[in-house]
Amino acid sequence: MTAPSTFGLSTEARNLHWLLSNLVEEVPGVHSVTVVSSDGLMLLSSDPGLATAEPAEPAERQKGPKGSSADLATIVSGIGSLTVGAAKLMEAGGVKQTMVAMDEGSVFVMSISDGSLLGVHATPDCDMSVVAYHMALFVGRAGHVLTPELRSELRKSMESAQ
Repeated sequence: MTAPSTFGLSTEARNLHWLLSNLVEEVPGVHSVTVVSSDGLMLLSSDPGLATAEPAEPAERQKGPKGSSADLATIVSGIGSLTVGAAKLMEAGGVKQTMVAMDEGSVFVMSISDGSLLGVHATPDCDMSVVAYHMALFVGRAGHVLTPELRSELRKSMESAQ
């Protein structure tokens, strides 16, 4: 995993980066993690350096959606939008979590606050309950500090990293 630079960021932003990195490093089977704002923009990523760079050798290719954190953010935003629309059509209230299990991987999406989403790409054999538990911990810790000011700071830091 490429560690994002947190130089010049506020304490809250550095703490969120740490929580995100910790989620990838501590939870078995997790490949990458991203936080997406309600308007679909990536705010945090476990591997922001991969958003624009393609590895030279296929063997070095990052596991994930084309190895790109921007691709994971797009997927998370799309899944979030689709499930919110489905919940409205079914008059089922707010969406708390979505999980997609595939032959070669899993994608989890969890609501954070005011439309922001936490997305995780994991192995197909990951322990789904462990991933969901750690995602809920992240949401509990991050949800109350993800203010409009912090989202703006995180957007600017992601733009400068790309």
